[in-house]
Amino acid sequence: MINITSGSLDDFFDSALQTAKEIDENRAVTPKHAIWMEIDDLGKILKPSRTALIKYLREKDSAYYSDILNDLNKSPSSLNKDLELLVKYELINITKEVNSGHGVKKVIRPLYINEDLEFRAAV
Repeated sequence: MINITSGSLDDFFDSALQTAKEIDENRAVTPKHAIWMEIDDLGKILKPSRTALIKYLREKDSAYYSDILNDLNKSPSSLNKDLELLVKYELINITKEVNSGHGVKKVIRPLYINEDLEFRAAV
């Protein structure tokens, strides 16, 4: 399970310090499987339109940008903002693929297809 947790840079470093102590003490390192997010970004990612996008992408190995626009009835500017936020936290990968004779297509691939995602806000 991947925990997407709100927190500051200090919270991240506190977690890293715990891991370093485990290593120094020759103890087994506790896997964290966490993505740290600023609280504002966590709120943004939990918007219904973005959670719908995350669910849509998790059902596929990959999706074309144009298909997402049509299937989710989104505007290009709205989809670009959504994708930018998901790329920032490495939840998706965007590549370009040659569309023979018609230019290039954007391909969006989720990076956690088979993982459970748990969103947590610490206040």
